[in-house]
Amino acid sequence: MTEWEANFIASHRVARLATIDAQGQPHIVPIVYAFDGDRLYTPVDAKPKRVSPFQLQRVRNIQANPSVGVLIDEYSEDWRRLAWVQVRGRAVTVQEGPQHAAAVRLLHDKYPQYAAMPLQGRPIIVITSERVTSWRAATVR
Repeated sequence: MTEWEANFIASHRVARLATIDAQGQPHIVPIVYAFDGDRLYTPVDAKPKRVSPFQLQRVRNIQANPSVGVLIDEYSEDWRRLAWVQVRGRAVTVQEGPQHAAAVRLLHDKYPQYAAMPLQGRPIIVITSERVTSWRAATVR
């Protein structure tokens, strides 16, 4: 991962998470995330959901196939400012332990909304990158 890619990932606030179910069908959802320079952490937070956390499609897909993709992008009407970073990797879900605690701290630091929506005891999806690709217009530095 280049320094530009790492800075791009760290500086953005939303992304799209792509997972694949057991039948090979894709599922894409918008996510918030934190980045520690190596891994992405996205919570299964307490925003209203139709099912329990472990019944969510993205969580079931990760259990069936841990290969995931994350796309972080920058759009502008000035197309000279377009850019994106794609992270492909492996995902696991953690609900406790040091990695969970570190993820919760990072997410609380990045998103003040989590002060009113605690993440302790909530599943966190941990994505370890295996391949990072990116594109940026010539004027984006």
